[in-house]
Amino acid sequence: MNRGGPEDPRAARTRARLRRALFDECAERPLSEVGVAALARRAGVGRATFYVHYADLEALAVDACADVVREAVEALHAWRGRPDPVHAPPALAEFFASLAPRAALYRVLLSPGGGGPLGRVLHRDLRAYSLRERQLAGAADAPLVASAVAATFAGVLADWLHGLLEADAGDIADQVWQLLVALHASR
Repeated sequence: MNRGGPEDPRAARTRARLRRALFDECAERPLSEVGVAALARRAGVGRATFYVHYADLEALAVDACADVVREAVEALHAWRGRPDPVHAPPALAEFFASLAPRAALYRVLLSPGGGGPLGRVLHRDLRAYSLRERQLAGAADAPLVASAVAATFAGVLADWLHGLLEADAGDIADQVWQLLVALHASR
């Protein structure tokens, strides 16, 4: 699947129906109990059509949840000027709060510490964005800080979703923000 280039509108509509069907199924049962046949039926497509677009349910789930990655990247960069070192931008707290309805699905795809298939996508995209920003600013330590930012955010997000960190959405946003500001200021 190529998200970057032009896409057949029919394929895009089919994938959108499959993503919606997955979210509907996961609202009723855990991902481990969702079957391709039931999901395809709910989406109004055949099993063969499912496999034209996705290798398996995990691939569909990662694609369906990829928006959370984009939202995380946008939330982390939703400030202008000099960042407040204590309080996260409102978009970051809103991002954490928005995760609740699909938290169970995110936990399946994002393992503690930030691993898992969604964690890999989050780390890759956040690192690339951070690296670009640091390079534009002329920071000599761009690769190191970009890796640290991506790993810190993915790890904290995953641990929070898994209940390893006790904080509400606003508090965890402020806490992770403070870590990220310190990383950027450390070199």
